[in-house]
Amino acid sequence: MAFSSIFCSPLPSLSISNARNCPNYPSMVLHSISRKISLGSLNSSFIQHGVPLKLSNVNGISVKPQNFSAKVHARAATEKTIHDFTVKDIDAKDVALSKFKGKVLLIVNVASQCGLTSSNYTELSHLYEKYKPQGFEILAFPCNQFGGQEPGSNSEIKNFACTKFKAEYPIFDKVDVNGPNTAPVYQFLKSSAGGLLGDLIKWNFEKFLVDKNGNVVQRYAPTTSPMQIEKDVQKLLAA
Repeated sequence: MAFSSIFCSPLPSLSISNARNCPNYPSMVLHSISRKISLGSLNSSFIQHGVPLKLSNVNGISVKPQNFSAKVHARAATEKTIHDFTVKDIDAKDVALSKFKGKVLLIVNVASQCGLTSSNYTELSHLYEKYKPQGFEILAFPCNQFGGQEPGSNSEIKNFACTKFKAEYPIFDKVDVNGPNTAPVYQFLKSSAGGLLGDLIKWNFEKFLVDKNGNVVQRYAPTTSPMQIEKDVQKLLAA
């Protein structure tokens, strides 16, 4: 199946000057960053959820997503866990997430036409193959809210992920992860671990790491590759 080439190549760090040249990156992110960062010194920093973030100077301001993604820890917003939710899978069948009790989960909002697609799907499959025997699961939720980069039907998404990238982990029904129609499971994920710009999911392939008890313990920016998360997965599997 052919897809239109509307890819936006990922960068190791995102600066506002670079992001303005990227037509697929949402303007609301630029606006929110601009509001949160004061123009000032060359090496200014600020604190987000207790994590100091260094800001290098590119036309006055910039931000490195990898700095804020790796160390954001969960905050207990409710007494619920991920195991309290039931979702639809890619074939429209109900799946109680309680079936994943005792497993470490990586939850990802995926898209088929993003510049991050190939690298993320490839590394997700590698990570899954390596750690599934130890009790690791990946839960993929397609979402079309970022640049319209997941426009296909559920059957098309399933065929793309399973045929091209040999995805063997569970893929679920296409959902909204932001806005008034946000899926309840994503309301829970976002309330459990905020990001740099608050609770909003920023782009395709944002990731949440969940422990064996169903608690969110880490949140990662879209530009954090799955293999960068490997050590965190190992720690939770060993716990």
